[in-house]
Amino acid sequence: MSGQRYLTKSKLKLALECPTKLFYNSKKEYPDKKIQDTFLEALANGGFQVGELAKCYFPGGIKIDELDYDKALLKTNELLLLDKVTIYEAAFCFDLFFIRADIVVKDGNSLKLFEVKAKSYDPTNLKASILNANGISPKWQPYVYDVTFQKYVISRSRPDLKVKAFLMLADKSKKTSVDGLNQHFHIQKNRDNKVSVKVSGDVSPAAIGQEILCRVNIDELADMLLKDDPLYNDDTKSFREWIDFFAQKYKSDERIQGKIRAYCKTCEFRATPEQEALGLKNGYKECWKSVNGFTEEDFLKPSILNVWDFRKKNEYLDNNIFFQSQLSRIDLEGQKPQFNTEPGLSRVDRQELQVQKSKDKDLSNYFDDEGFKQISSTLTYPLHFIDFETSAVAIPFNANRRPYEQIAFQFSHHVLHQDGTIEHKGQWLNTEGSFPNFEFIRKLKADLDGDSGNIFRYAAHENSILNAIHRQLRESSEPDANELCSWIETISKSTGDSTVKWEGTRNMIDLLDWVKKFYYSPLTNGSNSIKDILPAILNNSPFLQEKYSRPIYKDKNQSLNFSEKVWIDLDNQGKVISPYKQLKSIFAGIDESLLDDLLMDEEAELSDGGAAMMAYAQMQFTEMKPEERKPIHSSLLKYCELDTLAMVMIWEDWQQQLKVREANVKL
Repeated sequence: MSGQRYLTKSKLKLALECPTKLFYNSKKEYPDKKIQDTFLEALANGGFQVGELAKCYFPGGIKIDELDYDKALLKTNELLLLDKVTIYEAAFCFDLFFIRADIVVKDGNSLKLFEVKAKSYDPTNLKASILNANGISPKWQPYVYDVTFQKYVISRSRPDLKVKAFLMLADKSKKTSVDGLNQHFHIQKNRDNKVSVKVSGDVSPAAIGQEILCRVNIDELADMLLKDDPLYNDDTKSFREWIDFFAQKYKSDERIQGKIRAYCKTCEFRATPEQEALGLKNGYKECWKSVNGFTEEDFLKPSILNVWDFRKKNEYLDNNIFFQSQLSRIDLEGQKPQFNTEPGLSRVDRQELQVQKSKDKDLSNYFDDEGFKQISSTLTYPLHFIDFETSAVAIPFNANRRPYEQIAFQFSHHVLHQDGTIEHKGQWLNTEGSFPNFEFIRKLKADLDGDSGNIFRYAAHENSILNAIHRQLRESSEPDANELCSWIETISKSTGDSTVKWEGTRNMIDLLDWVKKFYYSPLTNGSNSIKDILPAILNNSPFLQEKYSRPIYKDKNQSLNFSEKVWIDLDNQGKVISPYKQLKSIFAGIDESLLDDLLMDEEAELSDGGAAMMAYAQMQFTEMKPEERKPIHSSLLKYCELDTLAMVMIWEDWQQQLKVREANVKL
């Protein structure tokens, strides 16, 4: 077996995402922009801890520690000679396939396979079903394909065993019955920089209480997949033929050219110009050159991949439409013309604006000052700008909590007075591991209750979190639960899945929605993330550049975390450097934007909080000294403050543009 290239679980997952990645993966000449840091990945998705928790539900198992394939297979087969045995990381090989199964339980000639995933599942919610009218739900396909592959390899390598296959998932219908369950599973790095989980304390089934992982049998789905039916509508190969195909190509190190799809925009095999200058290869470019005959000049043209919220990208790619210059309004709106009756840009208006500016090579920003004036004229000052940092982990920290239940551990709050005075009104951060949500909402209420000014958020996340806390309060025995729920109802709106319906008289305003309606900058390349909007605003605003090129913090009320801070810093081309890049990274040497890509938070609408969420997880799931916690605590406060200050800066720019227009009209 030495030197043999086998199709493993991870390689199959990659091939199913995009078959060409199977060729690029693990080759030094193809830079991979994904963070190759298993420690950060462990913090992001919780898979390591969930895997260890699952073993606690199968006590007495024997782990196969051998990394060598031959040794792992030998030990597995020796253990399988026993009539009854539980094995962790059991190794199986058939033909060109090699797998390590998370947990197998053998009893006579019966073997149960358990593939553990840090993914939530609610067996009481029909909408969350793995199977729908069209077959396996797309979001569940990678998981079902994974365990089906394992069942196939085990069944073919050990035909003497009858294999039953299960997905083991975080059960959102269950509540933990013990406090501090997460403290039994600490992530750690060893001297070789490898990640493991240190299991401590009593982890017997009795001690860890109510099981929060469910076992979902997928035998029927696996049997369906292992028939000779085509796996995809546009290809005749069955599941078995696909895995054979992948295995043969991987063995011979042959490239499989995948289709060009919308998801190519986020391909991790995109080399930077600096990397290409060093002779490294750009997998992304190779695909486009191979399939579409692209030249180097074509990569400089604005692509349809970057058109905001354009939902027909794959259809147009299939018809050789690659560039924004090839699009018209008819392409964007389809056969039914769209008419906008509300102030501001419609979705198609905004797309058309983006496309037209790219055609004209127009880098100027667009601002609908009249629409902004109309909608903002009724606001009540002072204006409040809030941002939440939250987490949702598979293993709850506290008793009576469910897997992936929302945890609100931080907020920042800026106030903008009518005379232009800025005040960092308040902030709150809890990193101690206690359930923070009820104290969070009490502190937020105290901060916002002083007046009736309008409240702004950025995107839907804050509203969703308040809805989650509303549900948690209704289920709690908190003495002020009714009072807090009533207050939440004044500043938010119930979501579609809420059993109680409301819309508050002081319902938060979504600043992101106003960005979409009234503002566009080509510098954002179609993104509406506040991390992209802020530098675009700053680069187009002489007013903000002049104001923030000197310290603005004259007293402690203007900032709770910065002193003598100057936010305008220029690069060697005279462009404003994003304030987010001026902050010290929470994780040394890592681009914060890449941390967002690692997020596995199944409840969040945005991924802008990746660094904060992982920093919070690090403080809960690792053993840290007080001196190690202090800089992380400080960084979290600064990042969250910048999020609300960024909202203030956006507002200040818009107000200034409105003043300039009105002054020009008078002249």
